[in-house]
Amino acid sequence: MRSADGSFRPDRRAMLGGAVGLSVLAAVGDARAAQVNVPSPIKRPPPAKTLPAAWTRAERLPLWGKDMPGAGQFRAEPLPPDYPPVYRRNIAEPALHVFRPARPNGAAVLVIPGGAYLMVSIDNEGVAIADRLTTMGYHVFVLTYRLPNEGWRDRADVPLQDAQRAARLVRSLAPRFGFDADRLATVGFSAGGHLAATLATAFDDRVYAPRDAIDALSARPAATGLIYPVITMTDPYTHAQSRAMLLGDHPSPALIAHRSPDQHVGAATPPIFLACACDDSHVPIENSEMMMAACRKAGRPVEAHFFQEGEHAFSVGYAGTPSSLWLDLFDLWLKRAGVG
Repeated sequence: MRSADGSFRPDRRAMLGGAVGLSVLAAVGDARAAQVNVPSPIKRPPPAKTLPAAWTRAERLPLWGKDMPGAGQFRAEPLPPDYPPVYRRNIAEPALHVFRPARPNGAAVLVIPGGAYLMVSIDNEGVAIADRLTTMGYHVFVLTYRLPNEGWRDRADVPLQDAQRAARLVRSLAPRFGFDADRLATVGFSAGGHLAATLATAFDDRVYAPRDAIDALSARPAATGLIYPVITMTDPYTHAQSRAMLLGDHPSPALIAHRSPDQHVGAATPPIFLACACDDSHVPIENSEMMMAACRKAGRPVEAHFFQEGEHAFSVGYAGTPSSLWLDLFDLWLKRAGVG
């Protein structure tokens, strides 16, 4: 039989059958192992050519109005005619899209899609996630945040400004929607995972001047999910495009360290849930390993799931593979954390 590390270990019954029996079983075992260990390739569907109906009918809540940090600096760029509308760019007005559950469980989740800080992928890492989470009872708020390379001042702070404001705005809405403001979790994907990790470790950093009573509320999530996240801005494991979009082409070592969340995990960091695929060819899984190690070193609660397959941007996971279970695991984990 084969062990977890893939090596061959004789079965006790095969040994009792003698050397010939052992050779036959070994050959059969190798053939079966080859069949099991070479899964069929996963085919990722192309991006949708139209906005999802659930997105267009969802209530939209602007974060700031006209008075936002860096206002007046936005620079829109023309997009190709065939550019997928589900990859949002030219975000002049960051906002939340609201998705309500039929049977609320009293908790809320702030969803932060990814896109290498070049775009915000609102379908596979927004609407699809909201659809699953609302069936579990969560109020879901999907964030479209400003992109740091679109002309805003203080580019390295702009996404965090929006994430902090979003967490505070969601908390302010708890009485209106009927959930517990203390039971707010976040979940981020890829570069959105970097933003969620930055919020988890820098929720109290003053990156903008308070605007109103909303900014008196805490931006600290009660729990944070990081799904195939970018974590470090350091070589060799960073995602180069995400770093370039967020920090510019030649960031200083101090800025790189400042925006590497694994270097800022502390006693106030909320519990962390990690999920990624070992065959991810875009964001090295060392990012998740580094965040897990940082949480363990700081004595913070952490759970991690490293799936054999799924590549990058697997969204809700692929049917028939373990990656399809991560949202159920996340829900169970949130319940154990007192959020779900």
